[in-house]
Amino acid sequence: MTAVAFDTLKFARSLREKAKLSSEQAEGLADAFTELFQGDIATKSDIGSGKVDIEAFGLSTRADVESLRLSTQADIKALSLSTQADIEALRLSTRADIEALKLSTRSDLREAEARLEAKIEATKVDIIKWMFGTIGFQTLIILGAVIALARIVR
Repeated sequence: MTAVAFDTLKFARSLREKAKLSSEQAEGLADAFTELFQGDIATKSDIGSGKVDIEAFGLSTRADVESLRLSTQADIKALSLSTQADIEALRLSTRADIEALKLSTRSDLREAEARLEAKIEATKVDIIKWMFGTIGFQTLIILGAVIALARIVR
């Protein structure tokens, strides 16, 4: 690794003069930056020469990367197929539920229609009873009136 040149004295002076930091603060920051720059920093030349090892990520070769890519594609395909199967099963289940609901609704409507027809029939019978009762009563009144008129006229 290549060390980075860093002028701590110039940096500390700039912090004191421009940022108005105390001497202790400026020196502390300069020391922190020095430690940072002296750490394991990869430069462009390090990366270019292959000194940064990709094994740190668990991938040692291009074959491993390709294997991981293929494995991921297979997992995605399997997940896609599983999802499609789940969607189709849900679609079929929903259709079956809708058909069952249609049958239930039709049955309920038929029952309601039958109850309504029975009520209409019962109402018809009541109306006919009342009509014949009213006609019979009117007939009795008319006959009574005719008989009374016939007695008066004689």
